[in-house]
Amino acid sequence: MPPTTVSVKILDKEYQVACQPEEVDALTASARYLDKQMKTIRDTGKVLGLDRVAVMAALNVTHDYLKVRGEHSSTSKDVDKKLGELLTRVSRALVDARQLSL
Repeated sequence: MPPTTVSVKILDKEYQVACQPEEVDALTASARYLDKQMKTIRDTGKVLGLDRVAVMAALNVTHDYLKVRGEHSSTSKDVDKKLGELLTRVSRALVDARQLSL
């Protein structure tokens, strides 16, 4: 399918972004999230200038992403470890069952 153009508003400025039709909801949700992050930073009054607000928002969003990715990675490693332990136990049980049948 051809891309569609979506209008998003970030810090009261409108942007036209092309994306696949099935990604429109995710794109608009991302834009709303970014807009909220940027407004929060701007409203503190500690960061001046749109470019600096955007960089700080990007850093915050990236930090959140890496934190969640790290948590997911840790969970994934735990699941992999448990699956490995289960596989070992099943393999041992099968070997024991074969030895008993001989």
